[in-house]
Amino acid sequence: MTSKQKPRFGIDIDGTVTTPDTLIPHINERYKTNIVLNDVIEYDFLSAFPHPVDRNEFAKWFKENEAYMYSVSAIAQDAQTILEAWQHTFELIYISARDTSVFEITQEWFKNNKVPFHHIELIGSHDKLAVAKKHKVDVFFEDKHDNAVILAEELNIPVLLFDTPYNRKSIPKNVIRINNWTEANLWISKNF
Repeated sequence: MTSKQKPRFGIDIDGTVTTPDTLIPHINERYKTNIVLNDVIEYDFLSAFPHPVDRNEFAKWFKENEAYMYSVSAIAQDAQTILEAWQHTFELIYISARDTSVFEITQEWFKNNKVPFHHIELIGSHDKLAVAKKHKVDVFFEDKHDNAVILAEELNIPVLLFDTPYNRKSIPKNVIRINNWTEANLWISKNF
């Protein structure tokens, strides 16, 4: 890293910058359930359902409604303030599994919530490794357990894993479990 280049942060959006439970009210309304975040112990909302749901039907419903759900997603506590403070010192690169079809909605959400960004990349899959490698990120912020482990091990970088009921499996030493953006900020202050 040259002395002029800012450290690059790879940042997931959903469950990281947005609250991990932000989609649950929409799912509850559509499927007449009362799921809460603690019910979601796998990275799969359907695992929390009290009754079987057709995966294809759920995927179709999600696709039809994702733009709206993303447009009204709740921002995680302190995320905006901390990311705003970081924007001059670090390069903020958002890498999300969201489909490219919701790019404008996503960018609009960032502007409406005053969340600074240098780059937003929607890749339409959970495989963030190639994109994180391409952007040469120095640290990654994630909520999906297997993504955190792969990014940490393959890129040999620290990954800050936002703790949720669906990511509580064991982690390697360079995956750092945090509870919120305040803890993320403390870790960054100590290490960058």
